[in-house]
Amino acid sequence: MATKKESRVEVKKTYKLFINGAFPRSESGRVFEVTAKNGDFIANPALASRKDLRDAVTAARAAQSGWSKATAYNRGQILYRIAEMLEGRADQFEAEIALTSHLTPAKAKVLVAEAIDRWVWYAGWSDKLQAVSGATNPVSGPFFNFSISEPQGVVAIASSDSFLEFIDAIAAAVVSGNTSVVLVPGGLAVPAMSFAEVLATSDLPAGVINILTGSLDELAPWAASHMDIDGFDISGIQKKKHGGLKEAGAENLKRIHSFGSGKTPARILAFMESKTVWHSVGV
Repeated sequence: MATKKESRVEVKKTYKLFINGAFPRSESGRVFEVTAKNGDFIANPALASRKDLRDAVTAARAAQSGWSKATAYNRGQILYRIAEMLEGRADQFEAEIALTSHLTPAKAKVLVAEAIDRWVWYAGWSDKLQAVSGATNPVSGPFFNFSISEPQGVVAIASSDSFLEFIDAIAAAVVSGNTSVVLVPGGLAVPAMSFAEVLATSDLPAGVINILTGSLDELAPWAASHMDIDGFDISGIQKKKHGGLKEAGAENLKRIHSFGSGKTPARILAFMESKTVWHSVGV
């Protein structure tokens, strides 16, 4: 005898943070609300605290040595794999961005395609950076003098609510061997944590990219004053607040930059340092 089909119970997704390759809840237990364009409730992502930021920096610092010592080819291949996984989940990102932003589904589709292409573009720079930024310097005496570029270390990123700019900032920071702590505003929380799921199932070592959702007004000053963060991309912060962040970052000579839209290798090189090596001729 046929029975009436029961309606399904919707499985609600719990959005957490992404730290050291895992998905912990905020230690504060705080959350915030994300709604759709029409005001319908979507989710309660975690509202990251100062302790969460410290944990993310610790994870990024621990991962930095291994990531920077990986060959440029290896880093590039790992980033290419992430692009492949983004391509495979493009429909999901398009739906989430259309749901939580002011973009139409058609515009969201274009944005996601551009973001994937942008990630591939930055990945392609992994084994070309030294050719662009390195140099053999003319010196007096029987010496060779070389300048080579090295990653700066741990880079914090304050993202805007644009998924494309979020992708831009992360790819530019990590392709050279830096690790990152990404601060994500509320409007981007849902696609940002879906991106974290991509990272967690890729070949990316734990701690290379850490993602914290919450309030940039809270998190950015803490990142600026944190003594174990070497660089800070503040492109997602209002310009009127840049001065305070640069002042807070001055104590440990933190390199703080803001970038406009568009892809450029200058965004990669901004968080690299030049090391000069002297070598005797004939030795």
